[in-house]
Amino acid sequence: MADVLNRLKGCVSTTDGKVQIKDANAVKGLIDELIYEAVFQQDEEKRKSLQRLVIEIAKKMGAVPASIQELYEEMGRNYPGFTVPAINIRGLTYDTARVIFRKAMEKNAGAFIFEIARSEIGYTKQKPLEYSAVVLAAAVREGFAGPVFIQGDHFQLIRKNYLSGPDLEKNYIKGLIKEAIDAEFYNIDIDSSTLVDLDKPTLKEQQRPNFSIAAELTEYIRSLEPKGVTVSVGGEIGEIGGKNSTPDELRAYLDGFKETLKSGKGVSKLSVQTGTAHGGVVLPDGTLAKVKIDFDTLRQLSDAARKEYGLSGAVQHGASTLPDEAFHTFPETGTSEVHLATGFQNIMYDSPALPASFRDEVYAYLKQECAKERKEGQTDEQFFYSTRKKGFGTLKKKWWDLPANVKEPIMKELADKFDLLFGKLRVVDSKPLVDKTVKPVVVEKVLPADLL
Repeated sequence: MADVLNRLKGCVSTTDGKVQIKDANAVKGLIDELIYEAVFQQDEEKRKSLQRLVIEIAKKMGAVPASIQELYEEMGRNYPGFTVPAINIRGLTYDTARVIFRKAMEKNAGAFIFEIARSEIGYTKQKPLEYSAVVLAAAVREGFAGPVFIQGDHFQLIRKNYLSGPDLEKNYIKGLIKEAIDAEFYNIDIDSSTLVDLDKPTLKEQQRPNFSIAAELTEYIRSLEPKGVTVSVGGEIGEIGGKNSTPDELRAYLDGFKETLKSGKGVSKLSVQTGTAHGGVVLPDGTLAKVKIDFDTLRQLSDAARKEYGLSGAVQHGASTLPDEAFHTFPETGTSEVHLATGFQNIMYDSPALPASFRDEVYAYLKQECAKERKEGQTDEQFFYSTRKKGFGTLKKKWWDLPANVKEPIMKELADKFDLLFGKLRVVDSKPLVDKTVKPVVVEKVLPADLL
């Protein structure tokens, strides 16, 4: 660490704990080593300080964490014809984020989100501050300037936890929200759809636990916002993998939410269920079952959200494993945002460039550590497919340390996938609209006095 920081002193200085850039090109040349140290430094306090340093450097170099709120308000008034990809990166995060920024600059795209879910923070061992630092380090390395949208995905209340201790579960989510906003996640999706009570006689009463908790957590988010920042908050009405959502459920949730929210802005979008499942459904031979999305329902829900409530539209989860030819339908149905995760993970694991010996090492780890998750009758292919997302966290350093001749072909496969997605979702040339609507606020944070 001392070596990296000594060299950094030649191109970065601090005054009263605030960063100044003396030589931007030299910073770009050091960022690979700095972010590696910021992720793998053993001392927790030093690690956090280095992650904060990376974030402050990025802001000074023009990559600024931002809320997508203003763009989504514009989408609520006038749908621009594109669907924003929200990308969950579980492993090889720095390399993958670099590919995304590179593709965005090539395609003049500004409407894209980096996100990580409550569950992913745990099993990939990427806390919010680290995730922000890694994403923003990638922006520095690629020379990306503009708003960077970082999102807490599925900040979900776990039903059994909530039923056994409501305050404990709510407080856990509040702690996660605070940690995320401190790490400059200015976009947060609250998922309290797990609390919907289908035993109640009316849709509004079924949705009441959902919208009342979502309103409470939205007010909490508003209380933590830095000056000048309005966090974009998302709600959810249909547990992904369950029955399809309906326009009447959407209205029951949004009407109830509006009545319950005491002050401040409400949600900017609403996640719905239209037939997908997170990660897709894997068959015994390891191939994926074909998914059929109800695009008519998605169109109806997006239209209702936008025309009746001024939201950006409906959000589709669990879409990354859809066939390539399906993605153009999202902007055609007015979908405002689509969440993508497992498909990128699959590219990493299934790439011919990944050494079989390394894949076997990961699978041996999963066989031991995730044995209790194996369902009766599952084939090895099904078991490994359903658990391999958990092969990124404990083995994060080994993934990061894979040699260039392994990572480069994987990144080329990912680049091709992002090229396709940016085109099909029509976010190519979305940067002018993003720059027009989103005016990111630089929230300066003070670094420890002895860091540099």
